[in-house]
Amino acid sequence: MSLLALQRTFLDFLLDQPTEIPVAVNGGAGPGLAVYHNAYSAQLVACLKDSYERLWAWLGDDAFEAAARHHIGLHAPTSWTLGDYGIGFADTIDARYPEDPEVAEIAALDWALRRAFDGPDASPFDPARLAEIDWDDAVIHFVPTLELIPVRTNCGAIWTAIAASDDVPAAQMLPEPAWVRVWRVDLQPHFATIERTERDAIQLAASGVTFARLCDRLAETSGVEEAVLAAGRYLTSWLQDGLITDIQ
Repeated sequence: MSLLALQRTFLDFLLDQPTEIPVAVNGGAGPGLAVYHNAYSAQLVACLKDSYERLWAWLGDDAFEAAARHHIGLHAPTSWTLGDYGIGFADTIDARYPEDPEVAEIAALDWALRRAFDGPDASPFDPARLAEIDWDDAVIHFVPTLELIPVRTNCGAIWTAIAASDDVPAAQMLPEPAWVRVWRVDLQPHFATIERTERDAIQLAASGVTFARLCDRLAETSGVEEAVLAAGRYLTSWLQDGLITDIQ
């Protein structure tokens, strides 16, 4: 057996794939192979537990470990850092729990918050500069860690209760689809559940349209008066929450 073939066989062994490695190495290597096998899986499970702490709490030890080992069997690490190994785990969870959408949404929220924590730094906009803004041509720039996650359940309330060690509510479907915006202020990730109209406003602003044009677009569906009120309400919220890094 060539070195490359042996390496591939060893990887299959670590991933619990059918392999002939027991007959490809010295018969006394069994205990050593078992150490490698257990250490490999245990390290990746620990990595997923660290990245998906609230999901782990929601599922419990046994269910989380089963899902983690299933994911490990499907996806070997491809990055130089184990911090990236959580990529795609929410998709694995979604496929594993198709009848429980809150599970995948908690996973997606866990991962988005982890990405926000590891994301690039940005200073929030200074509200003292608002007086100098020409709002007809002003373009809003959001912090680079801002992410929008579509949700159908009360995953945000579940996540918050778990994090605070409060009584955790039962999973429920929302009256209508919503979104969770995730971002970071200083070193602290944050999230908030938002309505469709705010999601639309964020996407419009992030695309580079002016604030005046954003108001016009909102008015197409809600009327001028409501659009102006909504745009002002969103702008105030974004400034207070530290979502905006610049307005030019």
